[in-house]
Amino acid sequence: MPSPYIPNTDHDRAAMLRDIGAGSIAELFQDVPAHFRDVPFDLPPPLTELELKEELRNLSRRNASLDEYACFLGAGRYRHFVPGVVGHITGRSEFYTAYTPYQAEASQGILQSIYEYQSLVCQLAGMEISNAGLYDGSSAAAEAALMACRIAGKKEVAVLSTVNPGYREVIGTYGSGQNIAIKELRPDFKEFSSDYACLVVQQPNFFGYFEELKRYAEIAHGAGALLVVIFDPISLGLFTPPGSCGADIAVAEGQPLGNPLHFGGPGLGIFTCRREHLRQMPGRVVGRTTDIEGQAGYVLTMATREQHIRRERATSNICTNEALVALAATVYLAAMGKSGLRRVAELCYHKAHYAAEAINKLKGYSLAFKQPFFKEFVIQCPLPPEKINRMLLKEKIIGGLDVSHRVDNGMLLCVTEMNSRPEIDRLVSVLGAL
Repeated sequence: MPSPYIPNTDHDRAAMLRDIGAGSIAELFQDVPAHFRDVPFDLPPPLTELELKEELRNLSRRNASLDEYACFLGAGRYRHFVPGVVGHITGRSEFYTAYTPYQAEASQGILQSIYEYQSLVCQLAGMEISNAGLYDGSSAAAEAALMACRIAGKKEVAVLSTVNPGYREVIGTYGSGQNIAIKELRPDFKEFSSDYACLVVQQPNFFGYFEELKRYAEIAHGAGALLVVIFDPISLGLFTPPGSCGADIAVAEGQPLGNPLHFGGPGLGIFTCRREHLRQMPGRVVGRTTDIEGQAGYVLTMATREQHIRRERATSNICTNEALVALAATVYLAAMGKSGLRRVAELCYHKAHYAAEAINKLKGYSLAFKQPFFKEFVIQCPLPPEKINRMLLKEKIIGGLDVSHRVDNGMLLCVTEMNSRPEIDRLVSVLGAL
């Protein structure tokens, strides 16, 4: 029986089948294995709205709620405090339902919010230019690598092995489509080829400790390459921004800035660069100008994908509007201010070091790295981290990430301002009892 939601008539379907040379719908799908065709839906009987809400509530109770569990998991997504004003502003209908601001005369509010976001992000990272935001941190890193290849006219990218492995995979996926070779280098590499378009470094790195950015900048620039830095935006409340360390392109995951975890998404790809590289930057740039009456106005100054300019000149096919997540980051940065962001960074730093020192004193546990770190650190455990995490869950504690592939029985722990001292003490107590 025809579906009431599909407008194609029997005559339409017969015409389409005839054009593609198929005698029937069954013939059209004959290459699909029989056991995958016409599979009956094993659906439960229908429920009332009240019953369905109760079922969804029961399903939600199977999750480890961060309201009930102490969380020490980071590795790319972080639990930070979100001021109430963030949700109040982003929940307004004029922002919540806004899409790409192509028509400047009808989109002044969202354009201004993006302009403010770009301005704040540039101040935060110590860079000169920012776009309106990309999908997430990993896609921003990949776009940065492609951008460096266009600028340098080269087809090889060097990525430190201490960069988040998820980011390295995305960079590799992007590069494979353009025949760009991705070379992984250890932090103590001895040689740096002049064939590399850029060196990609994470600060702090995936294991939590700080890299020597100025040294890497000298190495990269000495070989005619660019330095791409993936940074933690919260850390910049306390530590030197990438722009002051020689970064040519600086990118980040903006989720920590006013966006809850949301089961892993959505993200916000912060993307900044030096002014001279503006024309090669992907995404959109909003600018401020004045109208014929001398009043301030906001416009979409640059949009460098193939939909807007000649295909051969396009720098990316990035098209999704991340303005709502970027707006949350804007409100967060404005609400926190310099002193607030610094205070958050200080709390992360001191609480993480308090936890690390306490765990390091436990029998069988030790810090895997001696370098300075911010809010994440790797501990070597007396048992496999997978087993320890199962035990921690029973105590309503979400443990760290298993990094045994790089460090024997290594666990990457994260401590933010959201972790109270009693939570940290309980983590140490449970680990010690194991």
